Amino acid sequence: MKGGANEQLYKHCKSKGLHFNHVCEVGVYLPETSNILEFTLEGVRTTLVEPDPKSVKAIHQYFRNNKNISLFPYAVFDYNGLIELSKRESSTFVTCLKSSPALVNDSYIKNKRDNFQVECKTFDKIDDGTIDLLSIDTEGCEWYVIKNIRSRPKVISIETHGKSYVNSFINEIKEWVEANDYVIWYKDKSDSVYIRNGLFDLTAAEKLKLKTQIFSLYLARQKYKLKKTLTRMTDFRVNNFLF
Repeated sequence: MKGGANEQLYKHCKSKGLHFNHVCEVGVYLPETSNILEFTLEGVRTTLVEPDPKSVKAIHQYFRNNKNISLFPYAVFDYNGLIELSKRESSTFVTCLKSSPALVNDSYIKNKRDNFQVECKTFDKIDDGTIDLLSIDTEGCEWYVIKNIRSRPKVISIETHGKSYVNSFINEIKEWVEANDYVIWYKDKSDSVYIRNGLFDLTAAEKLKLKTQIFSLYLARQKYKLKKTLTRMTDFRVNNFLF
């Protein structure tokens, strides 16, 4: 889920002196909210993947003078063909999904008027094996990127949570990162950021901050769930006893 902290990944990587030759973002939305924008503007080879035609047009316009960018106007899924997407404000997700941030956090009800069809591809058709920084924000389809990845990036940022939402493929994602020798670096309000084991050692302060982040996210999720439950109970009482 896009927010105002899109420089956070850049700042963390720069603080560690990390160098990248090929950065990639799957699920860009608008170019100015890109999670890898600063790397792109520095001239690093960039692959952007975004299915929404309006966002694709905005990306083309924003980066019209940048020659280091390859833009793939597709959705990433587990087959090649056509797929239906639903758009709810800044959240565009695969319609057939049972869970996404819009569905869970915003109680969005699917509406055919919000749907559109696009071409979809498996990620191995896009990934040439050289990506060393990957950011994935596909509103519930992150696993389908990881599932068919060819590269083994130094750093991978994945949307895994947010408010009461937890990625429905979180177990598959965790199994993959462990099997491929990745470790968690840090978390923010929506993403988990992993690094290849041995890339650098986490400091004691970073380890403590990570534990604090995990606990804070847990408390925030419980608070948000309680708030939604109380709201539903209030609405039920109003609808059934006052009218």
